[in-house]
Amino acid sequence: MLSWAFLFLVIALIAGVLGFGGIAGTAAGIAKILFFIFLVVFVVALIFGRKPKV
Repeated sequence: MLSWAFLFLVIALIAGVLGFGGIAGTAAGIAKILFFIFLVVFVVALIFGRKPKV
């Protein structure tokens, strides 16, 4: 999922440089959403993946 966020970030940067404002804004928004979803999933995996063995 992080790779998708980076992909949309690259698309947003390229579109921003070329002057496509609407596309850049949309791609940047998608990249932000995917990045934060990735962070939440990562934290949940850290918390539940470190259960002590009985």
